[in-house]
Amino acid sequence: MPAFALEPEQTAWCARLRTLAARRLRPLADKGEPGRVNRPLVAELGRLGLISRLFDSGALALCLMRESLAYACTEAETALALQGLGAHPVHAHGTPAQRERWLPRVADGTAIAAFALSEPGAGSDAAALALRADGEKAEDAQGAGTQRDAALGGGPVAEADGPRRWRLTGEKCWISNAPEADFYTVFARTTPGTGARGVTAFLVPADRPGLTGTALEMLSPHPLGTLGLDAVPVTADDVLGETDRGFRVAMGTLNLFRPSVGAFAVGMAQAALDATLDHTRRRDAFGGKLMDLQTVAHQVAEMALRTDAARLMVYAAATAYDAAAPDVPRRAAMAKLLATETAQYVVDTAVQLHGARALRRGHLLEHLYREVRAPRIYEGASEVQRGIIAKELYATHAASHTPREAP
Repeated sequence: MPAFALEPEQTAWCARLRTLAARRLRPLADKGEPGRVNRPLVAELGRLGLISRLFDSGALALCLMRESLAYACTEAETALALQGLGAHPVHAHGTPAQRERWLPRVADGTAIAAFALSEPGAGSDAAALALRADGEKAEDAQGAGTQRDAALGGGPVAEADGPRRWRLTGEKCWISNAPEADFYTVFARTTPGTGARGVTAFLVPADRPGLTGTALEMLSPHPLGTLGLDAVPVTADDVLGETDRGFRVAMGTLNLFRPSVGAFAVGMAQAALDATLDHTRRRDAFGGKLMDLQTVAHQVAEMALRTDAARLMVYAAATAYDAAAPDVPRRAAMAKLLATETAQYVVDTAVQLHGARALRRGHLLEHLYREVRAPRIYEGASEVQRGIIAKELYATHAASHTPREAP
């Protein structure tokens, strides 16, 4: 399917989602407490079958869902996305037992998932993770396990007769849905001094001993917090994917969700643009309507131009992901970068054209103004996306061009 056009069925589905969000999800969102997990809202997303679609649809469908929900109810959009972000590693890399235990509950909205990657000293540089996974070995009756561990420096040891064990120690920060999630996808360093190659992903239920959390009060209204891990026990049964290859789990998840962050931004930009069209068409100013002023008309045109360009970039990235194209990291970074920066511009311009009324608590644009800032930071800040784009461009160029020898 071309990235620049949607099928009529897709367009109709998006319209139904916007209506559904306004009628059934918006009232539940309004009853929620900012900064807290809204479990009734998540449960309704489950009842409507929207969460399960995260796992049986492609990237384009995910983007269409996020854009449509964001237009009418950003809280519902974010609740849906966080379920997907936290549970996608389980869906894509989990064992049959892990999937059977958690995915049905995530899908029906009775279990809250979270993606725990960032740390106080490792936000944009995800490969600099410091949370330790200190290896243990189940002791046999003669205590030989302890002796072998000591001989190997205390690292995790492969067992022929039992699973490996680790203790997770450190801190995670800026974790969405923390500390209220029911389980966390936690990324920890299993092999020191190896950068991205020594990271392992673990599925950590919230009731594990040594796991604590604190909520953070943030500008954005969705739940966010810190996690403290004090020798939290995990075993090989909790590993997602392979030991020391958790960075692939993280990046694979982000490559899917980064374009859809762009879709979230596009939904907000479209809502701000539509509100501005309505306001400038009705507002009296200088003997006419606000829309009659050339400077206003040009600003509105620029808002629409940038919003459509961002939407096309998001759809192109999602289509590339669904086609398993080799340039997904670059396209995903471009989509997130352009769409989030565009949404910031569009919402800010909308506020300016509305004037002081847009800053009153409860106004749509006041809400969007608070919501739109965070996506330029999370899941890789704008500066990180530029770095990814440049790295991918140079790698592609080097692979396809042989330098000519100097005369």
